[in-house]
Amino acid sequence: MSLLITNIGELTTNDPELGILRDAAMVVGERVEWVGPAAAAPAADERLDVRGAAVLPGFVDSHSHLVFAGDRAPEFAARMAGQPYTGGGIRTTVAATREATDDQLRANVARLVGEALRQGTTTIEIKSGYGLSTLDEARSVRIAAEFTDEVTFLGAHVKPADSPDGYVDLVTGPMLDACAKYAGWVDVFCERGAFDVAESRRVLKAGIAAGLKPRIHANQLTMGGGVQLAVELDCASADHCTHLSDADVDALAHSNTIATLLPGAEFSTHAPYPDARRLLAAGVTVALASDCNPGSSYTSSMPFCIALAVRDMGMTPTEAVWAATAGGARALRRPDLGHLGIGASADLIVLDAPSHLHLAYRPGVPLTSSVVRKGTLQSLCVEEGHLLNPRASHQSESPHKGVLS
Repeated sequence: MSLLITNIGELTTNDPELGILRDAAMVVGERVEWVGPAAAAPAADERLDVRGAAVLPGFVDSHSHLVFAGDRAPEFAARMAGQPYTGGGIRTTVAATREATDDQLRANVARLVGEALRQGTTTIEIKSGYGLSTLDEARSVRIAAEFTDEVTFLGAHVKPADSPDGYVDLVTGPMLDACAKYAGWVDVFCERGAFDVAESRRVLKAGIAAGLKPRIHANQLTMGGGVQLAVELDCASADHCTHLSDADVDALAHSNTIATLLPGAEFSTHAPYPDARRLLAAGVTVALASDCNPGSSYTSSMPFCIALAVRDMGMTPTEAVWAATAGGARALRRPDLGHLGIGASADLIVLDAPSHLHLAYRPGVPLTSSVVRKGTLQSLCVEEGHLLNPRASHQSESPHKGVLS
């Protein structure tokens, strides 16, 4: 089945040859088949008239922690009252996650993935990291794999309070063996109070040897060695990058490692925001992601992160949208995502707005009116925690203010 999306007021393609098109149309199957002027659009099996709305690639959220139980609202309230964030609250979530059933964890992931989809996220990476035992980490990555192809083994999140000695041996041995078959990535929290550079190198090298691709939590709380390690091991991304030396910035600029910035974390922890302008000026490729987790960034909203990046990190609206789409795709090393060039995965969103600029211009407003994933229009309704498949009903009028016929 092919779908013609027409009467697009502004089409942001993130394709260097196509750029931003006005009065545009596109034909999609599972991939983008044709892009051009609306007046020249070919026929297709179905037609979606978006009536002058803006269309852009679906958001690619390359950093989230969705397999958990409970919340840490009291911890958030304490921070807002002046208590500093140290990362120690992770163990609170570990205790709740270990006590939860598989179905409880699965339901929470489904809720958050649906929440993200309704805000325009069409690809999401999901990490483990709240189990910290072989059994609980293995079930975390197994459940994550039910919802995304981008699963990350993060057994090295923090050291568990009940067994810190020898934990790196466990992570790089039996735990890795149990988790590698469900994951495509390996990650480590390289930070004071978590894992030092030597331990982080061990974790990432073990993951690489097991066939996993590396990424890293780096330089969130301190100016440590995480970014340099990321470049050394050709990590796909160094995530957070809040505290950077000139040498860190230069290393990123001369590497294939993406600097993934997570402004939701700074918003929720009262910490200084990363200086995106400094990174961009140096030639570093920047991505934006939600860091959705119950402790330091309990948001699934990529539009919110875009608004924060523009308001507090020195990015232009266009740079921030690119970072949340094409940047996230590069952080996952997925050339098929984050753009709407011919042959790209047909993942896109329709805004209830005339331009992508409105994502930062109108913060907090639910502007995503339609989502298409792999050429299929998604329902943005939720029933009993599950996303509905709109193709089952073949509605002629849909809630996106366009018409599907």
